[in-house]
Amino acid sequence: MPAASVTELRAAIRNGALDPVYLILGDDEAEMARLAGEIAAVIEDELRAFNLERIYAGEKGTSPAGIVEAARQLPMMGDRRVVLVLRAERILKPKRRGGKPAEEADDDGEAEPAADTDALTDYVKAPGRSTTLVLVATDIDKSRRLGKEVLKHATVIECWGLKAGRDSRGADLRSAGRTAEVMVKKAVAESGQQIDPAAARLVAGRAGFDIVRLRGDIERLTLYTVGKPTITLADAQEIVSAETAQDDWAVTNAIQNGNAKEALRQLAMALDAGGVSYQILGQLAWFVRDKMADSRRIPAAIDAVFRTDLDLKSSGGDPRVLLERLVVELCAPPSRERPGRYSR
Repeated sequence: MPAASVTELRAAIRNGALDPVYLILGDDEAEMARLAGEIAAVIEDELRAFNLERIYAGEKGTSPAGIVEAARQLPMMGDRRVVLVLRAERILKPKRRGGKPAEEADDDGEAEPAADTDALTDYVKAPGRSTTLVLVATDIDKSRRLGKEVLKHATVIECWGLKAGRDSRGADLRSAGRTAEVMVKKAVAESGQQIDPAAARLVAGRAGFDIVRLRGDIERLTLYTVGKPTITLADAQEIVSAETAQDDWAVTNAIQNGNAKEALRQLAMALDAGGVSYQILGQLAWFVRDKMADSRRIPAAIDAVFRTDLDLKSSGGDPRVLLERLVVELCAPPSRERPGRYSR
């Protein structure tokens, strides 16, 4: 099927005219998660337990055949069922071994039976009419049979952020910079602030073609300048510092001191140096359980860690932004009005 724009997808959602299979493809994970959430929202709240299913491709116990089984179920007490397949690149472009395409691989590196892949391929060619299957992926192997059939039969929504497509080679960096600058100014305006033009250009220029970095810098900048009517160049320079020296425990040390500014800066350095979001979350969870000195802060801190873990697992947002919000919460003083839901 031909590609559709984000605007066309949203029109289909409003009109109740969803196609049976969508592929949301790109590197702008925040936008992709937002679109998947908008499709899921067509299911009424009271029916989501029956008619909305989220599947994480590659996790133990999941398979392409299981996706087909979920998609073939009929909706209950409604006329539509939505099946979201997150991290679908694990199926659409699985791990390779010895330079050759692998069979479908799970988190343990075990190959999925070829019949499972065939089942999903066959479903995509002749999908059920009462189910909307949404494959959310960062990449797809166009040379494999499954990839070919998905691209042929699914409605493809591409979300490449600051690029026109997957490959940035030959792309217009100046155009990307202008787009990024518009995004910075829009996000700042939505937060009720203004930003100096030089500050907006600095944040936009640092991103290059990296939409994830841009969204993280914007979120970090607005968190850092909460309460300030105007964001200055000095504010932006603090946030987008190019420093690379990294202390493995600098984030938790800053949290222990209640220094949100320093904790955010150290978190950014850790992520930019290649830190893995789940490893950083595990370190923060260990700190809350075993090292947080102020016992009054522990219940709310545990609550924040649990919520972040759930959001990361459900693709509830950009991992960088989720961790930044967690760090800000962990730095906050104890609140009697809002205790945590979880206890030790």
